[in-house]
Amino acid sequence: MRSGVIVFAIGAVATLVTVAPLFLGADPLPSAAYFVCMLMGVGFALAAVGLLRSIAAQRREAAAAARVSRPPVPPSG
Repeated sequence: MRSGVIVFAIGAVATLVTVAPLFLGADPLPSAAYFVCMLMGVGFALAAVGLLRSIAAQRREAAAAARVSRPPVPPSG
């Protein structure tokens, strides 16, 4: 998840740097700069996948703890 945040931050900074010349009336940056901006979406996706994996791991741990702490049910018969 941390790597996703870092990649997202790099993409966000690249987006600001790429858009700034358009507002300042300067020449636009080359196409490679626009491709670096796409890292923002990639970073968001990485962070989302990390978050979902973390949620799944916590649910597995909680389910395992519930199985261990639950006393056995005596047969009714």
